Amino acid sequence: MTLVTRRELLKIVHDRYWRASKKEKIHILDEFVANTGYHRKYALTLLNHKVVERPTSGHRRHHVVYTGEVVEALTFIWKVEDRISSWRLHPFLPEMVAVLERQGELQVSETTRPLLLAMSRSTMDRLLKPARRALGPHGRTTTKPGTLLKKSIPIRTWADWDDAKPGFLEIDLVAHCGESTEGEYLGTLNCVDVSTAWCECIVPRNRGERAVQAALAELRQRFPMPLLGIDSDNGPEFINNLLKRYCDQEKLTFTRSRPYYKNDQARVEGKNWTVVRRYVGYDRYEGDLARLALNDLYKDVRLYVNFFQPVMKLIGKTRVDGKVKKVYDTAQTPYQRVLASPDVSKEAKAELKALYQTLNPVLLYDKIQKHLDRIWQMRATRETAG
Repeated sequence: MTLVTRRELLKIVHDRYWRASKKEKIHILDEFVANTGYHRKYALTLLNHKVVERPTSGHRRHHVVYTGEVVEALTFIWKVEDRISSWRLHPFLPEMVAVLERQGELQVSETTRPLLLAMSRSTMDRLLKPARRALGPHGRTTTKPGTLLKKSIPIRTWADWDDAKPGFLEIDLVAHCGESTEGEYLGTLNCVDVSTAWCECIVPRNRGERAVQAALAELRQRFPMPLLGIDSDNGPEFINNLLKRYCDQEKLTFTRSRPYYKNDQARVEGKNWTVVRRYVGYDRYEGDLARLALNDLYKDVRLYVNFFQPVMKLIGKTRVDGKVKKVYDTAQTPYQRVLASPDVSKEAKAELKALYQTLNPVLLYDKIQKHLDRIWQMRATRETAG
């Protein structure tokens, strides 16, 4: 018996039950329980109370607020922001709307604007759910511990960065080896400023110590703040005499993470995914043509990521009943963090502000996609040794 049928039966039996004598009520209750399958106490409660009319539709109708232009504008901004999470997109949404309108890429009506800027993170997730895509697979690591000079380079853990000023970098070399680590292949030198999350990438000529040191010296000129120190993993491309002498001559602090503790370099490891792997992927790349194409890609990626990709920073952790609760600050772009830092010079900030006014995130995103179309045609294949 369906729920609707039970309710119809209750209406019929209810009036007869109230008019019946005590002895008749017992027979009516027995009959009602047998037909509906209700527990006797529940059936007695229904019969002793007034029957409440309920809608038969089964679902309440909600007033739909976010439709049409609002959803289209949100989806467009989310795609331009490279499909970031609502935790990062929500605080940056007003700034992104202003930038896109300034560049003529977005037109929002007066009725749509307050709805777009007032929606919560949960509403964003709900509206963007149909457009989300699954993430791709992960690849392999090629970091091999270097034994040279390890005792002369101090260890720095993730907890030692609490008072870091702009200019201290976490660095890593991300391999583009595909399914095999045999032979010569390219790698991306990824450098992330700990304080502001400013990120710079370059592909050295090879993975040798001289090429890596030269690439680091070139990247040093691209940061908006002077370089104060570097922190690397234990790979031989970093733990060597050449890079140690360079840091000593330039008066740079040189530290390393603990072996097999990736969380010691949590900031650069995060950028390895959001910047390097997200765009370049896990394919194999070899030769000068691929290296030049990747470096052309990174010239546009650095502008897109540093000026238009907000990031959240961990500001505290507490352990409650065996569970760790992490607290993050409000998402900001590295550009916004640089402007807010008192340790960055006014001249550098003025140059960044002038550059920011000229940038169009939609054009940058389209240029990046064109670079990727070109790069994906240069993928190399190599059979894995069996």
